[in-house]
Amino acid sequence: MSVPAPLEIHTATVLPEWIDYNGHMNVAYYVLAFDYATDAFLDYIGLDRAYKARNNVTTFVADMNVTYVQEVVEGDPLRFTTQLLEFDSKKFRYFHCMYHADKGYLAATNELLSLHIDLSNRRVGEMGEKITYKLQNILDSHEKLPIPENAGRVLGMRKR
Repeated sequence: MSVPAPLEIHTATVLPEWIDYNGHMNVAYYVLAFDYATDAFLDYIGLDRAYKARNNVTTFVADMNVTYVQEVVEGDPLRFTTQLLEFDSKKFRYFHCMYHADKGYLAATNELLSLHIDLSNRRVGEMGEKITYKLQNILDSHEKLPIPENAGRVLGMRKR
């Protein structure tokens, strides 16, 4: 199965309610926009609502990193890419890039570590074979991509 590298499965438009007093998209709405991209990725790999309900499982984000590169404003069209960086039977790490869809510039990035949760005990549990098979197919394609510059970034200040 051929998998695009990276995936391009989500688009959005900057909504008026996402704008702050600086006249650009507020930081909280970057996370919301990336969360919609995450939902599209989860659907793509088969971790959709039906799978979660049928198997009494869900996903939790254990860690995330957001970088803000260039501002976007009300009405700007957004295009998202998603790259799977790694996974095992219980978790997966992936990286979204948010681009201005018309002008092409990188607006922000979002790296996430998601856990597969068994809701019967609210602990990390193993994903089904179909999910891990899909993740492996994606990784086989995505591991040929360079690791994004901000992946694994640690927050800090540069020493002068």
